[in-house]
Amino acid sequence: LTASIAMTIAQTAIETCKANGYAVSATVVGRNGEIIVQVRGDNTSPHTMENSFRKAYTSRTLRSPSGALVERLKADPNLGFIHLTNIIAFQGALPIKVGDEVIGAAGASGAPGGEKDEACVKAGIDKVADQLK
Repeated sequence: LTASIAMTIAQTAIETCKANGYAVSATVVGRNGEIIVQVRGDNTSPHTMENSFRKAYTSRTLRSPSGALVERLKADPNLGFIHLTNIIAFQGALPIKVGDEVIGAAGASGAPGGEKDEACVKAGIDKVADQLK
């Protein structure tokens, strides 16, 4: 996952949300959950930086949308890893894949509802889909 691709994903997510009236921050993490790009969107609250990272980290490490953890917790409230550093059960991040291999994840925070954050992230990933091969 190159810096250029990560920047495009983050910028597109922020711009997509802005066009819909939402101020968000975005984070893109790489294969090991490390931050590649993190951008605080204009007029966002300070917590959106941490939250976008934690969503992205959760999505990368679990290799699924961060919102899927919400459903897993409903089924099993005793999931031990929910207490690990940087894991969070909030919708708003998606894995970045090449084929079936997860090479990173992107998360956004600040829209009124995780489904809106996730839609903006999806727009960012969709924009670079042709480069993820």
